[in-house]
Amino acid sequence: MGSPETEPDRESGETQHMVTITKAFYMQTTEVTQGQWTAVMGTKPWKGQELSKYVKEGANYPASYVSWDDAVAYCKKLSEIEGKTYRLPTEVEWEYACRAGTETTWSFGNDEKELGDYAWHEENTWDIDDKYAHQVGLKKPNAFGLYDMHGNVIEWCHDYYEEDYYQQSPTNDLPGPESGSSRVLRGGSWLVDSRFAR
Repeated sequence: MGSPETEPDRESGETQHMVTITKAFYMQTTEVTQGQWTAVMGTKPWKGQELSKYVKEGANYPASYVSWDDAVAYCKKLSEIEGKTYRLPTEVEWEYACRAGTETTWSFGNDEKELGDYAWHEENTWDIDDKYAHQVGLKKPNAFGLYDMHGNVIEWCHDYYEEDYYQQSPTNDLPGPESGSSRVLRGGSWLVDSRFAR
């Protein structure tokens, strides 16, 4: 996890360290879509928001303006419906899934020029007046077959956020801090530049 000190745009909380995941887990291949969200929750949290002018609606657009509590409630309700356990990934699981076996800046390598093939981010949305999250699965997937791990909509993790947690954390199944005032968000979004999609 983390990034080497030589990586461009690296921030202080990205201490590179080895972590072992000992328990199998699955992830959906795309972000939760509006169609999936409304089928389970019966709500549309992306409607009526101050910035809803930046939201396109449709079954295959990602659900947005979803709070951490609402994301957890979605997992709980989906678990009840399907009789399986769904949950948010830990930050370790999310990064493992995003990296897809790589140690490079992005899951596809270090060349920022290729980012547009894999991610919706500022340069191919905001800068060309496509100011919204795009339908899931339109960009190339990573080597694990997961789409939009970089960009499109930022994704919640289970963990609380603590800036220096990785400097003293355990190395197996990193559970994240036990408390905090905010939760971990990963992957960047359509609205931010390439450094936040790392």
